[in-house]
Amino acid sequence: MKTRHLYLNSLFFISILLTCIFIIWGIFFTENMNKITLVLFDRTVSNLGWIYVVGAFFFVIFSFYLMFSKYGKIRLGKETDRPEFSTGSWLAMLFGAGTGIGIVYYGVAEPVLHYTSPPVGEGFSSAAAEAAMEYSFFHWGLQPWGIYAVIGLAFAFFQFKKGLPASVSSAFYPLLKEKIHGPIGKIIDILAIIATVFGIATSLGLGTMQITAGLNHLFSVPDTLSVQLTVIGVATILYMISISTGIGRGIKILSNTALLLSIAIMGIIIVVGPTTSIFNTLIDSTGGYISNWLNMSLGLEPFGDASWLHGWTLFYWAWWIAWAPFVGLFIARISKGRTIRAFIFGVLIVPTLGTFLWFSVFGGSALHIIHNLGNTELATAITSNLSLSIFNFFEYLPFPLLLSILGFSVIAIYYITVADTATYVLGMLSERGRLTPSISVKVTWGFIQALVASVLLIAGGLEVLQRFSIVVAFPFAIIMFLMCWSLFIELKKEVNMNTNKYTLIKDQTEEYVRPISNSETKTGTNS
Repeated sequence: MKTRHLYLNSLFFISILLTCIFIIWGIFFTENMNKITLVLFDRTVSNLGWIYVVGAFFFVIFSFYLMFSKYGKIRLGKETDRPEFSTGSWLAMLFGAGTGIGIVYYGVAEPVLHYTSPPVGEGFSSAAAEAAMEYSFFHWGLQPWGIYAVIGLAFAFFQFKKGLPASVSSAFYPLLKEKIHGPIGKIIDILAIIATVFGIATSLGLGTMQITAGLNHLFSVPDTLSVQLTVIGVATILYMISISTGIGRGIKILSNTALLLSIAIMGIIIVVGPTTSIFNTLIDSTGGYISNWLNMSLGLEPFGDASWLHGWTLFYWAWWIAWAPFVGLFIARISKGRTIRAFIFGVLIVPTLGTFLWFSVFGGSALHIIHNLGNTELATAITSNLSLSIFNFFEYLPFPLLLSILGFSVIAIYYITVADTATYVLGMLSERGRLTPSISVKVTWGFIQALVASVLLIAGGLEVLQRFSIVVAFPFAIIMFLMCWSLFIELKKEVNMNTNKYTLIKDQTEEYVRPISNSETKTGTNS
């Protein structure tokens, strides 16, 4: 017990120390940090970007394979276990943790950015509009959710089926055995913590800028650094309150509320907006996405200018991988009792379809207003200030004030939900998989998250953190390949063990009901 306590303390304090070193580096040596992370970023995407591309593609294929294979029937837990949360709440929580705050920020902005500056061809054209929607689907579709599905499944399987701690290192038990409790396991868990802290800080920074932009748009509150820091402070207090209520109340209620408000906003836009164009965009872009998915998934531009690919696709794949430990552990935590087939369908297919609808409603409507109706000033407004993109878009629809208030509410709730979820997961990671981490540890991580986001906004280092997240994600991409191998080994053992049990029971049953032979009948008669 004493050894375990020392392990937990060292894991927690080493992670805190490394995070604080980065914070100090960002405050006092901003230019040096910017220069070094830029060099690391350029070398990573230029020389090792193909690993991100292959990884994101492989994780989708591996997920589909597991869903339709004999392993799909395996339950994440005991055979008598059933899901703790309803399907609706489960989907709401995994969607909020996975991409909630991101799709609100990029739902309008990304299609318009691709439309004005497409990967190939001229901007402001019909071809650019179609490509913009297909690439938005691509960047937010199967690949990110495939990454989350693989890592979440590995965590849930080893946690609930094999009884191991809810930590990243537990997924390597088939390969490392008891070494997961030693230095190697600690390194894996620390890397996961660091990736989570920096990945979340990036999103909180983006969310903060969008909230302050919304306050400026709705209430003429100055969009200044001091207001941004105030928003972080208020949000920190709110998610600290939510932390104490646990998953079953705080995170669940927040996620359900955000999802219902999101559905309400989409419903209003579908009714009062360009309804026909929205559904035409959804169907056409889905078809284009399916047709071009393989080429987009494996495209690396080896003989051309790959700057667009590096700035968008590779950044996204690395960003999703950096988020993977956090999202995967949270999804695993709420998925006990589901079968592998139901888990992958819920994590991979349903959110992908929901994301397609979201981008069609927001991005598709924005492109209709710009391209079909000729309001190119909206494109200028969006590209000049991404944080205001959704609010500028609402100004071209009926009931702009109502939509802006609802949109602001969704942003704020998703912001608090992500921060709340992240502190919960960081607590689990730093306490070696404890399903109910102590409030003191969660509060500590909550303040550190707020501090990292604040420091980066003060230092103007949000782009630096985005680049750093990509660099940190590279070793975790390798870890995820090994994790798939480890999971597959244990799934085979599980199926073989169940098959052997079935065969033994079948043999015993057949022996018990074995027909009586003629010789036995005669013997019995003579006697």
